[in-house]
Amino acid sequence: MPRLVRRLLPLLLACGLALPGALAAQPPPVQKHRLILDWFPNADHVPLYVAREMGLFKKAGLEIEFVPPADPNDPLKLVAAGQAAFAISYQPSVIIARAEGLPVKAIGVLIDQPLSCLLYLKKSGIKTAADLRGKKIGYSVETIDLPLLRVVAARGGLKPGDYTPVNIRFNLTSSLLTGQVDAVMGAYWTYELLELQREHQPAAYLALEQHGVPRYSEMVVISSDAFLKTGRDAARRLVLAIQDGISFSRAHPAEAFAVFARTNPEANEALDREAFGITLPLFAASQVQPRERWTRWAKFAHEQGLAARAVPTDELLLNVAAP
Repeated sequence: MPRLVRRLLPLLLACGLALPGALAAQPPPVQKHRLILDWFPNADHVPLYVAREMGLFKKAGLEIEFVPPADPNDPLKLVAAGQAAFAISYQPSVIIARAEGLPVKAIGVLIDQPLSCLLYLKKSGIKTAADLRGKKIGYSVETIDLPLLRVVAARGGLKPGDYTPVNIRFNLTSSLLTGQVDAVMGAYWTYELLELQREHQPAAYLALEQHGVPRYSEMVVISSDAFLKTGRDAARRLVLAIQDGISFSRAHPAEAFAVFARTNPEANEALDREAFGITLPLFAASQVQPRERWTRWAKFAHEQGLAARAVPTDELLLNVAAP
């Protein structure tokens, strides 16, 4: 190092300045962003809380605020409107929303296989899709539950007018237990089914994949076109930190769940612990999603009348974690 630079270095550092070489060694400034959850905090979100509470986001230069939605239909809209950089949503919802003009796309994935089902109490008399005739069917997320309900019901020879949809918001199990509805669409066989079993209510479900719905990613990370124009690197760092959270959760499940439970004391710990044990092997193994799955689902959505157009895959998916 030249003699003059050696003499000036203490003064530069005292003034909060840095030489080009020293600047490269400094950690990047922390970027603060909001991530809207798809639902109230539950076992599906354990890797997210691990990433936040164990400093994985911070290590990636991010400070992420989790915001549970007031309404389960909100995450896509809030991201599209620029009120949050990121959200958790569902692959079919992203495709349908994009077809309707919302400028959102998937950038990562939390759970890459379907969890949703059509859940019902056995005493309802429902056994097949045809038995939905004349029934009240609860739903929460209009952009995914109603379109997929149409597909399932069609397998039983039914049209939308043959059953009555009821918006039950977050009240999936309670609406079944109180008799408000006969079945609910969009419940998870890894969660709400367990809730009913804990209430000693025999229940069963129709699996979507066995009733005409192609395999899809249940929970994906989304962002907006506008944010990704300048924030692609932040998006990449976010999803890689989430993948680190998944990896830690798999390697240390007890410690990972303890992080979630400590951070969410209002959650049903016994239920979430059981659900987490079932969900753990279902978390994504990679943040790079297969393009063909998105292409296939977009074609299916258009053919079934769920989406107004066959949306090109480039509009739906940006694999920010790809090499």
